[in-house]
Amino acid sequence: MKIAIGNDHTSLEMKSEIIAHLEAQGHEIINVGTNSSESCNYPAYGEKVALAVTSGKADLGIAICGTGIGISLAANKVRGIRAAVCSEPYSAMLSRRHNDSNVLAFGARVIGAEMAKMIVDAWLGAAFEGGRHQDRVDLIMDIERRNFNE
Repeated sequence: MKIAIGNDHTSLEMKSEIIAHLEAQGHEIINVGTNSSESCNYPAYGEKVALAVTSGKADLGIAICGTGIGISLAANKVRGIRAAVCSEPYSAMLSRRHNDSNVLAFGARVIGAEMAKMIVDAWLGAAFEGGRHQDRVDLIMDIERRNFNE
C-alpha cells in the first residue's frame, strides 16, 4: 500500500520511526513532510498529505504534528478527506470501520512512538464496514458538498 506521511518540525523523530515501521511491513512511503527541525507551519503538510490521497498518488495518509489537531484540521479542508485524530488504537480502528477515514493524525507531543505504531497498525488493519456506516459517511460528504466554496 502507498501511504503519504507528512509532519512538521515537532514530529520529525516520530515520522522517522513510523516510516521505518511501515516500510518493514512492506508499505511504500511517500514522504511529504519536513525533514528539518527548523520551525515550520503544519497546515502546509496537512494539505500535502491530503492532496496525495485525493490525487491517487497515495492510498492513505498519515499526518503528524505536536497534537495532531492542527494538521488534521488542515487536511480536512481538502475535499474528500476524512482525517481522524487518534491517541489510541480503538478510535483509530473505528475511524476506518465506521467513518472510512483516509487520513490518520496524531500528536508527537501527546503519544510515544510505540503507541503511535499500535495506532497505525490498528488503523491499517481495519476495513470500512459500509452498510449503515456508508449512509453516515454519505451524510458527512453531503455536508462537504453543500458548504464547499469554490
